[in-house]
Amino acid sequence: MATQQQNPNPEGAIDVELSEEIAEGVYANLAMIAHSNSEFILDFIRLMPGVPKAKVKARIILTPEHAKRLLDALRENISRYEEAYGGINQPNDSFRFPSGGFGGPVGQA
Repeated sequence: MATQQQNPNPEGAIDVELSEEIAEGVYANLAMIAHSNSEFILDFIRLMPGVPKAKVKARIILTPEHAKRLLDALRENISRYEEAYGGINQPNDSFRFPSGGFGGPVGQA
């Protein structure tokens, strides 16, 4: 008689490992998105005040299907956030990051 293996996770659950390094996260205050017929590329960028050059801190590449799931999940989570904490203020349509940073003193090395 064959023995069945017990699945420690509920059906459909995924055991996700999160290392300490990844758990710290990466701060980004700008995102750029590009796509081809087969993938979406999300670049998360940190733009520092007074520094004219920004660095991509993380790049995530998704299939179109996963990009759409991410969009749906973001909409749902933003809705929950706004229900709990109030609406998120958005800059008007003419908002642009200043080309020289945030308008403070320019950093020098």
